Amino acid sequence: LADGGVVCIDEFDKMRPADRVAIHEAMEQQTISIAKAGITTVLNSRCSVLAAANPVFGRYDDLKSASENIDLMSTILSRFDLIFLVRDIRDEQRDRSICLHVMGVHIDNYKPGGATAGSGLVAASNALQPFNSGDDALLGGTGAAGSNSDSLTDTNSSASAIAENAMRIATTGVGELNVSTMKKYIQYCRAKCSPRLTEEAGDVLTSSYVKIRDDVRRRTLDSDGGEGSHSVIPITVRQLEALVRLSESLAKMRLDSDVQTQDVAEALRLFKVSTMAANQAERSTTSSSSNNSNPSSQSIMSAAIPSRDDMMRSESFLRSRLVVGMVVNRQKIIEEAAGQGYNAMVIARALAVMVMRGEVQERNQSRLIKR
Repeated sequence: LADGGVVCIDEFDKMRPADRVAIHEAMEQQTISIAKAGITTVLNSRCSVLAAANPVFGRYDDLKSASENIDLMSTILSRFDLIFLVRDIRDEQRDRSICLHVMGVHIDNYKPGGATAGSGLVAASNALQPFNSGDDALLGGTGAAGSNSDSLTDTNSSASAIAENAMRIATTGVGELNVSTMKKYIQYCRAKCSPRLTEEAGDVLTSSYVKIRDDVRRRTLDSDGGEGSHSVIPITVRQLEALVRLSESLAKMRLDSDVQTQDVAEALRLFKVSTMAANQAERSTTSSSSNNSNPSSQSIMSAAIPSRDDMMRSESFLRSRLVVGMVVNRQKIIEEAAGQGYNAMVIARALAVMVMRGEVQERNQSRLIKR
């Protein structure tokens, strides 16, 4: 259904396991194989995927690693070009800006023209709305809001209005593209422009990809060296193809037939602030939690990146304590280990590593552990 366009998927983490397996082919080969009612065929699914998922238990836990917060298989995560962690950070200025924007949208919908008691609120929210500049008819009209919006949409959608808007911005550099002009421009770029990598851009992309892989490998060795230190999102050839697609898209936005080094640099920047930042979330949240802790922060800091010996001792204790087939309370086993001189955070980390290996299983929303 979305062939040639964009498919938006919400609650991506709620997909059934069978559907998750079926989406592999669509995201990797852009085709869907169907065998129903004696009909066997292959349908095209050449589209972009915009998906949103929730962390485990509905909220991102800063005290847990990224792998513990993201309950998605790495085979699916590696198929996305960019992955962003969108977190609800409590910040007064940011909350106020969001509130102004939301209130401004509602006030503009009902009172587009006259001055109101919340005009200051409207003015502040208009600064956050990308397509309000130049819409004098919307702000100065005296009729109903619905009729003004309809007339404005019809005016902006005409071919002459789109050409005028594009020419004015291209020649003067002042103003913003309205939605209709932006849609036409994107359609034209997709239909008329097919940029390709230049040799210089390819060399930059190759060296950068090799460096990213090497940095991930060194970070893995510098942590604890165990299996629990692997990245949530593996950096593979799929990510190299994602960087190529991003670079080509950036060149296509300029209607350039060649991908320049500046496009590769911007693609690498986007990749680092999204996918690589998500990969490093475990390390950053661990260090920040240790810096903001109570007077026992020194012991927590030492447990943030436990040594190999500490991990092996903790895992040995858990294996000796957990008999095969036994079900115990997670909190009780951590408290018991702490009573015998083990670091509670190292024990919790060792449990998470054993869960990822499949040695133990979590039950009852991770409250119980079964071996």
